[in-house]
Amino acid sequence: MRKQNSTFKTKFISEPGSELGNNDYFAFVELEKYGCYVIADGLNDLPDAKSARLAVQTIILAFQEHPSMKREAVGSYLKKANAALAGADGRERLKASVTAVITDYASIRYGYAGNTRLRLYRDGAVKVKTQDTSMGTDMAREKELPEDVLARHEERNNLYAYLGQGRGFHPRVSSKIKLADGDVLALYTRGIWENIDAGELDDVLSEAKDEPQESLDLIEDLLLSKQPDKLENYTFAAVFIDKVFQDPNRKRRLKRIITASAALAGTVFTLSLLAGIWAYKRRADRDEMESRYIRTIEYIQDGNFVRAGEECEKALALAQKLRRKKETRDIGNYQKLIEAVKGADDIFASGEYKEAQGAYAAARERSRYADWVADEYIAQRLTVITDYLEVFDDMQLGDALAAQGEYDRAEEKYLQAKSLATKICFQEGRQDALDALDALYESRNKAEEADTQEAKAKAANETGAAKLSADGDKAFGEEDYDSAGTYYAMALEKYQELGDEAHAQLIRDKIASCSRKSGENLEKEQKAEGYMLAAKVQEDMGDLLEAKKQYLFAKNIYKGLKKDEKVLEIEGLLELLEIGIQQEAEEKALEAIQETDLGGQADDGRENPVLGKWTEEGEGSPASRAEAEDLPETSSGAPVELGPGFQ
Repeated sequence: MRKQNSTFKTKFISEPGSELGNNDYFAFVELEKYGCYVIADGLNDLPDAKSARLAVQTIILAFQEHPSMKREAVGSYLKKANAALAGADGRERLKASVTAVITDYASIRYGYAGNTRLRLYRDGAVKVKTQDTSMGTDMAREKELPEDVLARHEERNNLYAYLGQGRGFHPRVSSKIKLADGDVLALYTRGIWENIDAGELDDVLSEAKDEPQESLDLIEDLLLSKQPDKLENYTFAAVFIDKVFQDPNRKRRLKRIITASAALAGTVFTLSLLAGIWAYKRRADRDEMESRYIRTIEYIQDGNFVRAGEECEKALALAQKLRRKKETRDIGNYQKLIEAVKGADDIFASGEYKEAQGAYAAARERSRYADWVADEYIAQRLTVITDYLEVFDDMQLGDALAAQGEYDRAEEKYLQAKSLATKICFQEGRQDALDALDALYESRNKAEEADTQEAKAKAANETGAAKLSADGDKAFGEEDYDSAGTYYAMALEKYQELGDEAHAQLIRDKIASCSRKSGENLEKEQKAEGYMLAAKVQEDMGDLLEAKKQYLFAKNIYKGLKKDEKVLEIEGLLELLEIGIQQEAEEKALEAIQETDLGGQADDGRENPVLGKWTEEGEGSPASRAEAEDLPETSSGAPVELGPGFQ
């Protein structure tokens, strides 16, 4: 009965303007309970795209299948149209702006995307108007520009929400707007608002009479009178709401609502009272749980894990009763920690310190799940256990040394154990150390009495071995490695007889050092011999300076090796070389004088008054000797240098 008891008059105009085809579209349908009015503006360049028509038809069909004014329903109508345009086959992707209005003849709800527009007039004034989903609208709003400026803004058609967008489509849907008798609803496309100011539209519709066609004719006349250079498709639809639907059951329904509300209020009061009692009891349980939780932590920090376990058990029961998952998990972790520490304490009390150490280490790992609350207590226990074990280690080492007859070192270990046990108040360990000292002194006295002679003999052998080792060290320091090796070998034999493996190993290391040093000296001697051999070769070839250099190399090595006899031998050879070098220099000087005074000519076998007797050509010369011995020569005619590796 809604449609029959309301009066909605709808008229529209839709023309292509100066375009070849009209890609605007308007349609409406009025059912018994709901009505749907849809206007669309195609955004395609092709005149036969029909994107607006497809959008309007899709929305109306979706509405007819499930008529509703709910916000979700209106949004679903627009989303179906978006999907239809996005999935349509064609030469180009279909796009459109759209505005859809749903009414129950007493109120309206609208949804839109793009830049088609809606205006609702009441008593001659604009009550509701849409805002385009375009960049131009956002820029105009940020800069607080007048509404009419948007009609010429360059970004007015740059849309961020439109039909055919596909993914990311988010239309705008209004809240429900109650209608009144005499309201006028206007829907129009950009062909209208780009050419007619909003104020001019308001003037026409604020003075509208009963018939919407008259207002449409005035608007079209106003548009055409503008004579724009390019007139887009234009569509304008007007819905004159002369009478809205009045619900005849409203008063009776209101009365039922009041009666039901009163009954509900009583029920709510009773439930609230019960809920309050329940909440009070629950709050009391929660407070008790938190209090016991805090006391658990305090007892743990005091090291009282027995009382901590009692409080923790009760706190856990309350957490489970209250179904508090987090508190149940946290308190459960504390309970596990307490049990782990109590178990470790029991093992410690039994004297099994090694096992207790492992148990406390496991408890420390458990402590990480309980805010490390027992970390200090566990660390103290581990420190005590470490000290106890150190006392035991010193005692065991002292026992081992005493068994080997090393009474002084054993005494040292027993005294260390006694001192540490006294420091940490470990009475059992202190008494064990005292008993061990008494036994040690008794054993040492007996051993001293029984082994006096053996000790003296051993001391003599140790002295002899030490003397031989010292002699070896002295020889080693003097780089007499052969003698040092002999001394060390004799010392090693004595230490082995004494069973002193520590000193024996030390002597072995020294013998190895002697062997290594002897090997190095042998290599140096071989190198020096190579220099000596090379020097003799150079001397035979007549290159006395090169021979001198090789002798000096050899001398330097023998000097480092402290081979004094070799050094003296080389110094004698060097003196002879100096004489030869000097004679050679004098001969060259005389030859130079002769060549200057006599033109370099010599008599046949006659004695020169300056140089003495000439030799026959080539005989005895260095060059002829080199040829005779088939030795290599340098580029200057002198023999090549032979280094220390020459064989």
